[in-house]
Amino acid sequence: MDLFDYMRENTQKQEAPLASRLRPRTLDEIVGQKHILGKDKLLYRAIRADKLSSLIFYGPPGTGKTTIARVIANTTRADFTQLNATVAGKKDMEAVVNRAKDNLGMYGRKTILFVDEIHRFNKGQQDYLLPFVEDGTVILIGATTENPYFEVNGALLSRSVIFELKPLEKADILELIHRALTDTERGMGSYGADITEDAAEFLADIAGGDARSALNAVELGVLTTEQSEDGRIHLTQEVMAECIQKRTVRYDKTGDNHYDTISAFIKSMRGSDPDAAVYYLAKMIYAGEDERFIARRIMICASEDVGNADPMALTVAVSAAQAVERIGFPEAQIILAQAASYVACAPKSNSAVNAISAAMESVKTKRTSVPPHLQDAHYPGAGKLGHGTGYKYAHDYPNHYVEQQYLPDEVLGEKFYELSDNGYERQIKERFRKIKGNE
Repeated sequence: MDLFDYMRENTQKQEAPLASRLRPRTLDEIVGQKHILGKDKLLYRAIRADKLSSLIFYGPPGTGKTTIARVIANTTRADFTQLNATVAGKKDMEAVVNRAKDNLGMYGRKTILFVDEIHRFNKGQQDYLLPFVEDGTVILIGATTENPYFEVNGALLSRSVIFELKPLEKADILELIHRALTDTERGMGSYGADITEDAAEFLADIAGGDARSALNAVELGVLTTEQSEDGRIHLTQEVMAECIQKRTVRYDKTGDNHYDTISAFIKSMRGSDPDAAVYYLAKMIYAGEDERFIARRIMICASEDVGNADPMALTVAVSAAQAVERIGFPEAQIILAQAASYVACAPKSNSAVNAISAAMESVKTKRTSVPPHLQDAHYPGAGKLGHGTGYKYAHDYPNHYVEQQYLPDEVLGEKFYELSDNGYERQIKERFRKIKGNE
């Protein structure tokens, strides 16, 4: 490193955002993630002992994935190299691998390769790393905000230990806020700033487990708030609200948060909780989810989970789907809320689901023939073959019902559609008892 590199590195450290400057340098400085970094946990012991295998860190932004990698860099005796998958290409990886081979062959020294945003590597790039991970040329540490089981090569996953990082607890965020305001070496301690208790509570809550979001707000607040008459900078709740603007919703329309949220939305409707259903609906709308996708899920739930217990549910859902396409946001959110709350409040039955599932299984496993009296008798010669002979026309009988065989002989007696005792299905069941003489 020459003088200019040294000066540039020092300048970058001084000018780096607070969240970057305040990154923990040791394991004991890390806040949160006790489920993987408690002193009795595997990852803590492995870092301490410098006995790491390939790792994948998976979790939302601001939870410490890069932080843990930096701590590993500070504690390991191995050569540590970092790449960002958003900008790194094959040449960069080849350079790392060649240097790792030299380190291992000439000095017996291992190489740790940290790949940030590893899900951004395409299949070919991930495949390139595989043999070098497998033979120990490099120890891979990948960080991703996406579910690695969806985004990372299965062969790489099988050779790695996956650690899921959780959003930080409110108490963890509070600790970081106060550390940022009191640390005079790397934090904002030299500015003479303090934060009110209600402002700290507000910020810790609204950050939603994202440490970076909270620290960015603290830094902005300190740098843009004028000193009071006492010579200090006072961060109030109003200041923090301006600095963080609004709660960041952890939701990616192409990632697993998308699937988790829509799953919770559907399960809330199925579970007859309109409050939860509308909440998850609001979360999707706030994050910019496609209204047509939401409408499709409501229609499916109306049939799958409500069915004939309230046949109007599907009608409401279909009407809502048509209406939101014609109207669009913001008014479409009212229509979606009406449909979602209707489905959530409706009586529930999955009789149709069970019926078609059982019938499909029967069709797959048994070869059957349509009974002759139900076969089409309209084409020439059908009568001579006995098609339609003996068929009883239901409308010619009392209550427009007559007892006769409809199922094929091979499945005669099987039951597919079992009516529940919920909602309108109870009325259907009662009607069947009357017309079939089973009262």
